[in-house]
Amino acid sequence: MWHQELGNPRVPDPLDSMQGALLGPELAPQSAADDRILGELGGVWTEHSDDDLQARIAETIARGLVIAIGRGRMEFGPRALGSRSILADARLPQMQTHLNLKIKFREGFRPFAPMVLAEDATDYFDARQDSPYMLLAYPVVERRRLLPTTAESERWGIDLLKVPRSDIPAVTHVDYSARIQTVDAARNPFMHGVLTRFKEITGCSVIVNTSFNVRGEPIVCTAEDAYRCFMATEIDALVVGNRYFERQSQKRRPANAAERESWRKRFDPD
Repeated sequence: MWHQELGNPRVPDPLDSMQGALLGPELAPQSAADDRILGELGGVWTEHSDDDLQARIAETIARGLVIAIGRGRMEFGPRALGSRSILADARLPQMQTHLNLKIKFREGFRPFAPMVLAEDATDYFDARQDSPYMLLAYPVVERRRLLPTTAESERWGIDLLKVPRSDIPAVTHVDYSARIQTVDAARNPFMHGVLTRFKEITGCSVIVNTSFNVRGEPIVCTAEDAYRCFMATEIDALVVGNRYFERQSQKRRPANAAERESWRKRFDPD
């Protein structure tokens, strides 16, 4: 593994030459086969360069919308790291509940993890080293924490869990911790670019990153998987390769409430 204290030069462990976990099947920027499949599903999209796509993703998140990403090689390991991910604005207090209930179809209190620019990680978290695979939990730094009001402190159960704990409430656990993913330009240049542009727009280097799937199903792998999950949930926008999809532009209209409720019943609570 890379062993690095944040802020110091990165030195590789001689026993590990791996630089990233993107080892799975690939969703290429352009593919005639994927174009055909997506077209048959009713997909309508625009195509963009990597630079334009990074800017568009960052702008979508900054507008408070939820975007799903399926591009490049799929991650190997227990976490989605930006290649098969659902991304959202960590600053919005209601985002945790929205993602859980309307997109992941699970209990509203479930926590989410942040991705953060590696160079800015200590501005938000008491991080002692980088965490590129979203496996390490660190406390949110004191200056970003929010103390509950007297009324909020008197809440109980689920209501207490809904009290914002920091200025990035969608990714702050009840004990002020977060399981972070540090994103650097060497391992993940595309997502580093997205976060850099998001910071330029908002002044914030942190976004929500959760796996691109719903409860009870595996993480999406193919273009078809990605589009079907997009249309069956309330995800606002989708990236497949270098294609950008907006929900309101799709030929097949989103499922109505009754259809969604029938679909959700396939997934029993964990």
